[in-house]
Amino acid sequence: MFTDRRIERHQLPCFLQVFNRLTDKPIGYLGNVSEDGLMLISQLPMMIDVDFELRLKIPGPEGDVHAVDLTATCLWSHEDINPQHYDSGFRVFQAPAEYGRLINALVNYFSFDPLQASA
Repeated sequence: MFTDRRIERHQLPCFLQVFNRLTDKPIGYLGNVSEDGLMLISQLPMMIDVDFELRLKIPGPEGDVHAVDLTATCLWSHEDINPQHYDSGFRVFQAPAEYGRLINALVNYFSFDPLQASA
């Protein structure tokens, strides 16, 4: 099993819900993100080597919601440390520019910058 990480991932202490883009039904929560992939936390295991049409609904400052649509392939899926939950790793294809901006926004929001804290 491949465990070497080549791309830095950013863990999310709070989760954003992930939806099936075609049905608009929730399928899980965003566990972490990288520029090429994401980890989904769900109540059911995901099928491996299958392409999924995903939608992230990002809340805006005035209550509006912005959708970020992704096509991603599930590379692995296994039981989470928490009972009745599964972690699944996805490689993102056809990611729009909004996905990159989302990653940057999440990193900035959840990161601790010691220079800003000392000012």
